[in-house]
Amino acid sequence: MRTLITGGIRSGKSAIAENLMGEGTTYVATSPSRPADTDWAARIQEHRRRRPASWPTVETTDLPSALTALNGPALVDSLGAWLVALLDSLDAWDQPVAQWRGRLDDEVSALVSTWSTCSHDLVAVTDEVGFGGIAEHRSARIHADELGRLNQAIAGVSDRVWLVVAGQVLVVKDSS
Repeated sequence: MRTLITGGIRSGKSAIAENLMGEGTTYVATSPSRPADTDWAARIQEHRRRRPASWPTVETTDLPSALTALNGPALVDSLGAWLVALLDSLDAWDQPVAQWRGRLDDEVSALVSTWSTCSHDLVAVTDEVGFGGIAEHRSARIHADELGRLNQAIAGVSDRVWLVVAGQVLVVKDSS
């Protein structure tokens, strides 16, 4: 069973995802560390506090490899953080799209392929984009556009897609 849980920031999507999982779950944290950012550190600490201490944690930006190496169910939090790390590595924020498009597409294809063929239960958390206007800054537009494409691709190969609004789940897709 592959489940994608999407929603806005602070919608409750991570807590809902965590409640779906049981013993033997591997928590795959995709955000690069930001030691100088105390607000980010507090968010990470909140996530650590909520989940069971028995869950092993894999911190990586190489998500396809982490999914391939699994020996049980996993919760990925989050696809948006993975995408930011990837866009950072491609220097996408300052380069013309033609400079990084091919590599980004290859990385996303690898993730979608791995996600769709993984034999273990998977849950991924992602941010929903596109409810607002077009962002003023190029980096925000790139992130929203690419996360929207990534979310569509992962949703297309997921068994379930849930949208979380104010802590409430709306079932978007359920082919289980």
